[in-house]
Formats: sequence, C-alpha cells, structure tokens
Amino acid sequence: MSETPEQDSSTTTDKRQVLLREGEVAADFLETLLDICDLDGDIDLDIDGDRAAVAIVDSEDGRVPRRLVGNDGKVLDSLQELTRLAVQSATGERSRLMLDIAGHRAGRRAELVEIARTAIEECRSTGAEISLHPMSAFERKVVHDEVLAAGLASESSGSEPRRYVVVLPPTGAETGTADTADPASDEAANDEDA
Repeated sequence: MSETPEQDSSTTTDKRQVLLREGEVAADFLETLLDICDLDGDIDLDIDGDRAAVAIVDSEDGRVPRRLVGNDGKVLDSLQELTRLAVQSATGERSRLMLDIAGHRAGRRAELVEIARTAIEECRSTGAEISLHPMSAFERKVVHDEVLAAGLASESSGSEPRRYVVVLPPTGAETGTADTADPASDEAANDEDA
C-alpha cells in the first residue's frame, strides 16, 4: 500500500523533527563540552539529507581551536562519535549525525569532489579503472556520489583501514544509470567514520 501525499508529508515532517531533536541534543552536549574546556566556538545546526549536521564555528569571542580537528581529522572523528553516543543516550536511537569543526569537513569535501572529478576524467579518457588512495567512509561516500552524478560506476575495495574507491570505466550499455556501489553500504560497514 503506497502512502498518500498527506502521509508522505507527515513522514517527512516526523523525520525532520527527529533530526532537529538530534541536532539540539548534540548542540547541548557540545556547548557543555566547550564550556568545561573553556574553549571558544558557536554551534550551528542544519539537516543535510537524511542526517543532522552540527558544526562548531568561530564565535565573536574567538576562533575554534584547530586542535579540536586534530591530525587528519582524528580528534574531530572522536568528538563526532562521542556526540553520537550522547545523542543515542538521550534519544534511545542510534544517530548518524555529522559533526564539522572550523569548516574542516566542508573543506575536505571540496577537495574530494576535485579528486573525484580528476579520476572521472582520467577514467573516461583512458577507459581504465582508476583506484584512489585509502579513505574513510565519509570520504568514500563523497567520491561515490560524485562518480554517480557523472554517470559512471564506482566500488569500494580493500579492507579497513585501507579501503579505497575504484572508478569504473563506462561500458557500451551504460546510460548514466550505472550499477554503482551503494554508498550507504560503506556507511553501514564503517558508520563511525561517516
């Protein structure tokens, strides 16, 4: 039985409310953490697709300490996991919330889009598979999405922590709806990085 437009709208509103609640719980947790550590930063809340997006940004009082990002985003990843656990503790549901600090993830996303576009062009011009360097689940998902948007297929290969994306060349039968790796499967396999 399919949903009526009213049910679909209600479901969308319910999901949005759940994500807003996750964001609010996360913001409270992070504000408390910043206060305890006596660190500057404001909290921004948003919804990005099907997940809450929370960012610690520079405030009028000062800049967010970049040490909260850490080398290669390792501290950021740990803070994201702690924040997800705080949300789960408050809501009873597992959270897929994304945390960004000082624009680190946004900047990395832009870099990944460029890496993906370069790989797509190389794949199209050579007709060969292009293997990229190992990436986190978050990074792989960004690349998979860009490859899919370009009408090509991609898959993840290798095993953690050296899992990477392979961009597959077009075949004569492809029409832009290629069978691609499901980026969600990367997230399910390693959601803590996503």
